Amino acid sequence: MDVLISGAGVAGPCLAWWLLENGHRVTIVERAASPRTGGYIVDFWGQGYDIAERMGILPRLLDAGYRLDELRLVDADGQRQSGVRGKAFLSVTDGRFISLPRGELSLALVDVVKDRARMQFADSIAAIRQDAQGVDVTFEHAPSRRFDLVVGCEGLHSRTRDLAFGPREAFERYLGYQFAAWIMPDYPHRDEDAYLAYGEPGRTAARFTLRDGTSLALFLWRDAEGEPIPHEEAGQRALLRRRFAGMAWEAAEMLAALDGARDLYLDRIAQIRMDRWHKGRVALLGDAAFGPSFLAGQGAALAMIGAYVLAGELRRAETVEAALSAYHARLAGFMKAKQDAALPIGRAFVPETPFGIRFRAAVGRLMNVGWIAKAAFGRTLTDRIDLPDYPTGAG
Repeated sequence: MDVLISGAGVAGPCLAWWLLENGHRVTIVERAASPRTGGYIVDFWGQGYDIAERMGILPRLLDAGYRLDELRLVDADGQRQSGVRGKAFLSVTDGRFISLPRGELSLALVDVVKDRARMQFADSIAAIRQDAQGVDVTFEHAPSRRFDLVVGCEGLHSRTRDLAFGPREAFERYLGYQFAAWIMPDYPHRDEDAYLAYGEPGRTAARFTLRDGTSLALFLWRDAEGEPIPHEEAGQRALLRRRFAGMAWEAAEMLAALDGARDLYLDRIAQIRMDRWHKGRVALLGDAAFGPSFLAGQGAALAMIGAYVLAGELRRAETVEAALSAYHARLAGFMKAKQDAALPIGRAFVPETPFGIRFRAAVGRLMNVGWIAKAAFGRTLTDRIDLPDYPTGAG
């Protein structure tokens, strides 16, 4: 088939790899001018980790990633209050756990398909019209083309979903939090392989030292109403400085670093909940369809699981409709469980009261006890699904 994938983040190029292995012709359209780099740190484990190994990219991910020594909670003076040692996560996942910049995962996936797929950067889908045999796609810049299947992999703000299924508001479940991430090129405080976080009621500031000499800043805050996020960076910086004014620890220094920051990104923390992920010959994958939210930390790995299953069902089903129905049927319950498990996580990241902050510190100390860590993280860090061993190859 001729397949159009919209989005070159994680879900899109992963799906492309499996489709190419099965002999399909793939075009990837991406609104950015080049493959995305940087981004916040994602934790990678479970079946997504296994799929990366099958694709042959795991050594590259391990080389680019970090073995976290500690998730450290600090007080207003930067002194350690509590923390979860990295070995707690490794013990639950049998050592198959890595943290890495999302951009590194995306680049690794793009690199293994860019010479076999048609890459269409600095462009996006403008219109979709489909019939029983295919989908006519109008692009913003490139000439219109017809495809056998279109898959939207553009994340929470999916253009494909808007065009084929309706506006985001019909499917978005806002979780009451927002976040911002940016890269600080010359930040003076460095703690190798440790994720430091400081919290005050309703807001949390954190940082992570990167090995290239830069540091990642991550700010999260409670916002029940969901204040609109400005499109311009000047407005985004002003929003952050207002939200975090007067915060202790290093918050003022990190806010000052905004002026020279790279890759500033702000967004709402939300889930997309849908009764079905396909409509005719248009399908959705990853955060566009079932992401558990930024707080859950597993969106990238779940997107890769979805890509593997979608490509596998397309290979073994007799029709596109049957394949898309099987893809949804196999994963819908599993993804809903992941989304449900992510709902209370916001209170752990952003406690709303002084007691909540003290309670978080107390829980952090308990998480270093092996059996408690397994009981607490077992559901989150275990993918309770048996995936088929789909064959690959054209024909």
